[in-house]
Amino acid sequence: MDSVRVIEIKKSIFEDNDLEARKLRNKLKNRKTFLINLMSSPGSGKTTTLKAVCRKLKDEMKIGIMEADIDSTVDAEAMAKEGVRSIQLHTGGMCHLDAGMTEQGLVEIKDEELDFVVLENVGNLVCPAEFDTGAAKNVSILSVPEGDDKPLKYPLMYQVADLLIINKIDTASFFDFDFEACEKAAKMRNPDIKIIKISAKTGEGIDELCDWIRNEVKAWNA
Repeated sequence: MDSVRVIEIKKSIFEDNDLEARKLRNKLKNRKTFLINLMSSPGSGKTTTLKAVCRKLKDEMKIGIMEADIDSTVDAEAMAKEGVRSIQLHTGGMCHLDAGMTEQGLVEIKDEELDFVVLENVGNLVCPAEFDTGAAKNVSILSVPEGDDKPLKYPLMYQVADLLIINKIDTASFFDFDFEACEKAAKMRNPDIKIIKISAKTGEGIDELCDWIRNEVKAWNA
């Protein structure tokens, strides 16, 4: 009886995507376009955070926002009202974006005319972390109401993130959120991860976040 041949399709998909991502990152570097892949669970405050950031930075740099969702144009419309270039990416039911999909979005938004582009990935703590989008930096938002144990439950998200934004700190008095435990768990997953605490609603911490973006854009273009 012949043995069964096993083909590792998942591995092949990741390898092909990683190659595409590296090529895309090099293109963006040459064009001096700084791309962030923004990830989080639904309701963490991604769009609200982006709105607060754009209000601070839109007069300093040319900004583009790519909103990825399974359906609707709600987020893209919200960002367009802030005076930045914005497009909606529909994933056709997929729970993440890969490098090829990201590049399609960049073509449509004409990234070569922009200094800073954000890909707001699909709200999900699992799939988006598995696929390299070609971004210069991965950023993850964790909101206080979600709980401080997320870095323990979803390790890959925090392993790949360069920056962890802890949002909705204005609600801390209503939730049993241990900031020290959360930071310790995130650092355990990724010792180099930077952590910034903000409230997108009140504006606390937004200046620090904008400074981080300014410094990263400058370093990317050096």
